[in-house]
Amino acid sequence: QVQLVESGGGLVQPGGSLRLSCAASALTLDYYAIGWFRQAPGKEREGVSCIRSSDGTTYYADSVKGRFTISRDNAKNTVYLQMNSLKPEDTAVYYCATDGPGVCEETQLAPEADFGSWGQGTQVTVSS
Repeated sequence: QVQLVESGGGLVQPGGSLRLSCAASALTLDYYAIGWFRQAPGKEREGVSCIRSSDGTTYYADSVKGRFTISRDNAKNTVYLQMNSLKPEDTAVYYCATDGPGVCEETQLAPEADFGSWGQGTQVTVSS
């Protein structure tokens, strides 16, 4: 059974940085894509970024482009989301999810319904 575990969330001041991790078990990242989603209180969950591990294709939502960087360490079966220049509007629970490579393209991240496995989420709070 595929398991994803997020970590690295916390409280940070505006302009600060955090690095989220998504550790995967029971799958080999080489053949999958990992997406990061977030859900703020009272809002729908939105796609943030994704990476297709086989060829390194990445996608970023406009709201995070230039501030967030997604990367993977296939040897550790882990995907990272480096978040810089954080803003209060980045406050949310961040989730990683996985499915086949087709869910991540350079120009789009598939809808959340297309992702079959999800982590439990990690809280990110940006506040002074």
